[in-house]
Amino acid sequence: MSAKAEVLAQPELVEFAAHKKAPHRVGADGEIQGWNPEAFANEQIRGLVRRVFFAGNGQQSRHVVFSAAEPHMDVSEICDQVGQALARETGSDVAVVSRSSALEKFAQARFQFAGIGSIKSLSVQISANLWHVPEARLRESTQKSGVGLWMSCLAQLRSEFGYAVIHGPAAGTSSEAAVLGQLADGIILILGANTTRKATAYKIKQNLQGAHSRILGTVLSERRFPVPERIYRRL
Repeated sequence: MSAKAEVLAQPELVEFAAHKKAPHRVGADGEIQGWNPEAFANEQIRGLVRRVFFAGNGQQSRHVVFSAAEPHMDVSEICDQVGQALARETGSDVAVVSRSSALEKFAQARFQFAGIGSIKSLSVQISANLWHVPEARLRESTQKSGVGLWMSCLAQLRSEFGYAVIHGPAAGTSSEAAVLGQLADGIILILGANTTRKATAYKIKQNLQGAHSRILGTVLSERRFPVPERIYRRL
């Protein structure tokens, strides 16, 4: 676990390394073994989904917020991966509430004449039980933003979807993330493995706890594993 994330350590902590690049493995004989970073990442996602959404401790979470520690971090890909894995694990309907501008433009073009009687009518259906919900469409339909938006929409999300992955605002700069974490079943904080400072993580933890948000765990994003120079020479 990264030293920058140790400040958040607690019994229910979920450790997950989200990264696009990974090293080759070196066997006991010194030979470089095959390594599939995509398969490794998918396995980590499945583990995260099972521990958060299907925990057997009586504290099952169904509608969870994923918030970056800092605004420069893009967590939309992580939310998408979690939503896809969650949809494969359950027959219930799953929503990924996205802040992606590209998805918002697509939804506006596709649903400009759609009704607003339900959240699904504002959404992009990805598979049999997976929907992407552009947050901009929720704002337009309710004429609300911030905390007011979520107070209006969370009950409806719960009634239409068995599970929801909510891409929340950056927890380090927005008080909305803490309130949203309180209104939902909990919040997962996404840290930059090599960028989020310990003091920043500690302050965010205090703010979330002060707002009575249930911290479900952390995701370590952008982790890089250095490859020793002697291995580079053999590649």
